Amino acid sequence: MTSVPRICILGGGFGGLYTALRLHQLIWEPGQKPEITLIDRQTNFVFTPLLYELITGEMQSWEIAPPFAELLKGTDIRFVQGSVKQVAADADLSQQVQKSVTLEDGTQIPYDRLVLALGCETPSDLVPGTTENAIPFRSLDDAYRLDAKLRVLEASAIERIRIAIVGAGYTGVEVACKLADRIKERGRIRLIQSRDTILPNAKEFNRNAAIKALEQRGIWVDLETNVSEITADSIGLTYKDKTDIIPVEIVMWTVGNQVSPAINHFGLPLNAQGKITVSDTLQVTDNPEIFALGDAAAMLNTDGQIIPTTAQVAFQQSDFVAWNVWSSLTDRPLLPFRYTDLGEMMILGDDNAVLSSFGIQFDGPLAYLTRRLVYLYRLPTLEHQLKVGFNWLTQPLVKLLS
Repeated sequence: MTSVPRICILGGGFGGLYTALRLHQLIWEPGQKPEITLIDRQTNFVFTPLLYELITGEMQSWEIAPPFAELLKGTDIRFVQGSVKQVAADADLSQQVQKSVTLEDGTQIPYDRLVLALGCETPSDLVPGTTENAIPFRSLDDAYRLDAKLRVLEASAIERIRIAIVGAGYTGVEVACKLADRIKERGRIRLIQSRDTILPNAKEFNRNAAIKALEQRGIWVDLETNVSEITADSIGLTYKDKTDIIPVEIVMWTVGNQVSPAINHFGLPLNAQGKITVSDTLQVTDNPEIFALGDAAAMLNTDGQIIPTTAQVAFQQSDFVAWNVWSSLTDRPLLPFRYTDLGEMMILGDDNAVLSSFGIQFDGPLAYLTRRLVYLYRLPTLEHQLKVGFNWLTQPLVKLLS
């Protein structure tokens, strides 16, 4: 290892960005402070739990997706935009091969510690026509694409805007409620679920609140229904071996998580689901100098249950990874990760949300405000928190004066 340790972090989502910021905050002895490089395909971080607010214009893109350059200003963290092609996990001094990350443009970045936080993608190859005709809802580009299509439809003369949302998990339900509140009486929204209930992994109180919110908005729910195909203006729905073709203007695809395909080329140990196997210290199996967290890491909780792939988990793991990387470079003991379930929050339309946490359960405007404040606190830097918080406080006054 060189005199100055080099830490490379792949992925600028919750796991990667928050790990980098935490590493910067830790106390390093003189001469030990590392070179930290954060790599991501995009130029902006996306605070995905607030992405729904873009549908109804409650928030602006700069609040939800600030540039990495802005968030890392005033730190020693170097940001590199690029896609990862290969990871060299072993060094061979005789052949002058060092541990490094290779990007698609050929750039090589050496490392002494590597953090993998590449996250997941929404699979689009499960049903014919999904890639060409459906819109996922995971990125800023997805939100822009949806908004652009809605604007065209809202300005048109069509009487009803028909929208099908495939998948009644958290994303599907939250998108459905927001869309209903945006297009109101012009909307005909259909939520499609292959299982016999919506939100199968949610807490019961939250599920019941979501069912109520969907009913109040007149959102049709198709349970035990599969999608056979998606075209530019229709969707095929199969229920009890009978298939109907339903005309639609928009199809949203919110089904499933797929680990970043790049991981398959790293030569690291994977489980049956294609996730990287890690120890309880979040070190990759047989590769103690590589750490993995978030959606791409396969890890069980202390009770043997699979840890969910949520922003909450990545947020918690980032603290442990940062600490353990720091500990491994400063000869300190590493800490085993312990996941704490802090509860669930869901947005269910304008001025409405539901919250279940530590035995406390409530919904409505108070839950909406609580969710907003919790996420304000979790925004990545104090400077950005202050900017967004100030904007929230002054928005009512601006609207009143305009």
